[in-house]
Amino acid sequence: MMQDLVQRLSEKTGLSQDESQQAVTVVVNHLKEKLPAPLASALDSFLADGSGQDESMFDKAKAMASGVEGMFGKKAE
Repeated sequence: MMQDLVQRLSEKTGLSQDESQQAVTVVVNHLKEKLPAPLASALDSFLADGSGQDESMFDKAKAMASGVEGMFGKKAE
């Protein structure tokens, strides 16, 4: 999944593969720092191995949200 993002960024912006890799790494690291630990871990896992590629984006988001169930006082639906 990470390589897909790098490739897309390179194609869309004209950046080299190395520049695209650096940009994606900066963004992903920033997200992981700002997200709650369960979501950061899920993001890391997803980007590392592309797990859950057969699921819809809604299903992925719902599964990630269930990891922080109760954080805001209500169950993720």
